Amino acid sequence: MRITGKTRVAALFGYPVEHTLSPVMQNAAFDHLGLDCCYLPFSVPPDSLKQAVESIRALHLLGANLTIPHKEAVIPFLDVLDKEAAAIGAVNTIVNSEGQLTGYNTDGKGFMRSLDENLISPAGKQVLIIGAGGSSRAISHYLGREAGSLCIYNRNRDKAKTLAAYLSSQGGTVRVIDSLRDLAGFDIIINATALGLMTADPLPVDIDLLTSSQVVCDLIYHKTQLCIRAEAKGCKTLGGTGMLLWQGALAFELWTGSLPPVEIMRSALLSHSG
Repeated sequence: MRITGKTRVAALFGYPVEHTLSPVMQNAAFDHLGLDCCYLPFSVPPDSLKQAVESIRALHLLGANLTIPHKEAVIPFLDVLDKEAAAIGAVNTIVNSEGQLTGYNTDGKGFMRSLDENLISPAGKQVLIIGAGGSSRAISHYLGREAGSLCIYNRNRDKAKTLAAYLSSQGGTVRVIDSLRDLAGFDIIINATALGLMTADPLPVDIDLLTSSQVVCDLIYHKTQLCIRAEAKGCKTLGGTGMLLWQGALAFELWTGSLPPVEIMRSALLSHSG
């Protein structure tokens, strides 16, 4: 990569960001297309988010991605919300257009493309999402309309109820469950929490409650203990690498106006993932 006085920067704001593979794929894409741009991660504590967003204007950045825990909290600091991001209530991509910051959400579309690539269809299925944060909001925006039924579990039940009410207003069949003691009725189980990001994290579900006929998805993109142990039970599993790829490709297009070199990005991710 060659940095010049004209190089434009796209950023990632998260806390933590040390695990991220987004720079690997985004910089591979910039290099492949010969764009004078680079992608850098920044560790941004929650109380510094406003200043980080203001820096997008001050430093003339292309824009930024948002990851845990900033996807919902960033909204008040933006000038414009894309219609879909507004409906979802979470932002994972900011585009800087001459100082105007517009928030988008590419997570939901990215997840659905990953499902499709792996021949997993939620149509008519009983789906459980664990978590009610920004990633959960993005994927449930689509799953609430496609699944046969959708259940949400979150330790903060009020947050789950708020999400379920929104999804129901969009025509989905959604309910909140109070525990994870009975998983047998679900065809697809999705971990949309941060559990598994750190190796010492507890599992989001009791593996003994899974059956081999279920699909288990984890939005975390390294191979988590949830996926490893679910595979050992005979479950079909899907990690978060595909979602990471596709949401990143969509963000790349928003920043640059260029078609993303998806296979270059995929190759870069796979060569660096564990």
